Amino acid sequence: QVQLVESGGGLVQPGGSLRLSCAASGSIFRIATVAWYRQAPGQVRELVARTTFAGTTNYADSVKGRFTISRDNAKNTVYLQMNSLKPEDTAVYYCNIKRTIVPTFDYWGQGTQVTVSS
Repeated sequence: QVQLVESGGGLVQPGGSLRLSCAASGSIFRIATVAWYRQAPGQVRELVARTTFAGTTNYADSVKGRFTISRDNAKNTVYLQMNSLKPEDTAVYYCNIKRTIVPTFDYWGQGTQVTVSS
């Protein structure tokens, strides 16, 4: 069983920055697509950013130019650098590692709260 441990959330003022981290156990990280999702109260969970094992990255339009996803395969860790934060970025952020071809898997972290408020 793979475990994902997220850290880095907290309270920040508008315009501020935070960096989220997600460390995975096991040896599957390097072959996985890793992603950050977020879910605000009363909203559906949405994709924020994703990076494949081949290095392709995707971002939600709402975070392009402000957020950067990166991965360190040697440390089994994915990061989300969030700059120029806005109140609408407030949500619980979840880490996900997934692979849709054999061997398939899909694991989620427990979530970390990010609150952007003055």
